[in-house]
Amino acid sequence: MGSIRNKKITGLIQKELASIFRYETGNNGLLISVIRVHLSSDLSSAKIYLSIFSQKKENRKILQEIIDKHLYYKHLLGQRIRNQIRKIPELNFRIEDTLDYIENIERELLVERNF
Repeated sequence: MGSIRNKKITGLIQKELASIFRYETGNNGLLISVIRVHLSSDLSSAKIYLSIFSQKKENRKILQEIIDKHLYYKHLLGQRIRNQIRKIPELNFRIEDTLDYIENIERELLVERNF
């Protein structure tokens, strides 16, 4: 029973954070996607995996800005989902680097084929 609730809350957090980032970034050449959310079993903390596409800044700098403003994002999230969940979990933001890892492997394979 708890896992069904966990999945629902995870989906809700992912959807609402994606909406928050879409609104916050506006039209300034920055795209932040919420790739996945891992929620602890007691709903006290959430790992938020982001994919960041920017024309101007390095992804790590953008992630650091998001981490610095995590309480602000927690507040915005709380305003949106306060009727569905009693306590808003702590938000731990991370960069989803699986795609970068796959791209590096593909590049290495292409280099090996050319030799």
